[in-house]
Amino acid sequence: MNTATSTTSATTALADEVLDSRDVSCPLPIIQTASAIAGLSSGQTLLVMASDPGFEPDIKAWSSRTGNALLSSERRGNELHVLLRKA
Repeated sequence: MNTATSTTSATTALADEVLDSRDVSCPLPIIQTASAIAGLSSGQTLLVMASDPGFEPDIKAWSSRTGNALLSSERRGNELHVLLRKA
């Protein structure tokens, strides 16, 4: 069994929505994240996959500033997968 695949599947199963921002550069991953989270109800979760190296510090600052909880953050090769919960 491929552990990376099963972990991705498990994380995806926890998310109400999934956003693939792997092929865009800063500032688009944060803009897309803000737009996607705006469409969720309070308590729902969003999985964001991004490859832009600036996304990691950006998402931490954005989460802190907006009050949306950063539930998990996992580096997978050159990608960062984060799970957020809407405030």
